[in-house]
Amino acid sequence: MGTLYLVSTPIGNLEDITLRALRVLRQVRLIAAEDTRRARLLLRRYEIETPVTSYFEGNKLVKLNAVLEALAAGDVALISEAGTPGLSDPGYELVRAAIASGYPVVPVPGPSAPIVALVASGLPTDHFVFLGFLPRRAAQRRALLERVRALPWTLVAFEAPHRLAEALADLASVLGEERALVLCREMTKQFEETWRGTIGQARARFANEAPRGEFTLVIAGAAPEGPWQPTEVRAALEERLAEGLSLAQAAQEVATLAGWSRKAVYRLALGESSRSGPADGG
Repeated sequence: MGTLYLVSTPIGNLEDITLRALRVLRQVRLIAAEDTRRARLLLRRYEIETPVTSYFEGNKLVKLNAVLEALAAGDVALISEAGTPGLSDPGYELVRAAIASGYPVVPVPGPSAPIVALVASGLPTDHFVFLGFLPRRAAQRRALLERVRALPWTLVAFEAPHRLAEALADLASVLGEERALVLCREMTKQFEETWRGTIGQARARFANEAPRGEFTLVIAGAAPEGPWQPTEVRAALEERLAEGLSLAQAAQEVATLAGWSRKAVYRLALGESSRSGPADGG
């Protein structure tokens, strides 16, 4: 029985790969790669001759059984186009299938664009929320931003250059133009840039400048505003219940946003008194 190795590869500079990753890539029977062209550049650089098969968004379900069959015969490495596989790229389904079939799944740590951007941003790193790629459609993008608008934690997201201006417009509309923003572009590559300012300043910059390269956005969390009033909590609960969340899920999410205890939100949802909601323990 083989092992599925999740091997992190460079996000730009090909020197950013671990000795363990190179050893694993040499020893496995097969490498499943999101981008075979990028994979072969890396493998040629380090003179690795392991067979490569494509495993990307368009064929991941078709290729799933083939990769599992390869695992039955020996070890397989999964690599993404860049960085840590399984984060905003194909991999989740394969990991789940391997686990369900009884194969060991072993991560081989290394570069990860969200973490690299976060630690270089200068924004708080103790708590953060990774949003992946922002939705392509404006309505869905704004809906997501509304859900995280009041979170006090740093937000991290990916965005393509041709959608950056639209994304910044929605960030300004939902989060406000004064919210701190760090744009990390082409990290570890020749034209790497870390830009710091506000959402409004970023909009002004790219109003007359065409964005180039892949962007990672690091956005400051919401400033504390104190506990919500009961009417605000009721409205937020009703909105989330209407979206299909269970009462437990809705209560937990609203409690985090509102500065209330989960028990107090529950009582309010059940029509009980909320006289000391924000301060009640539990």
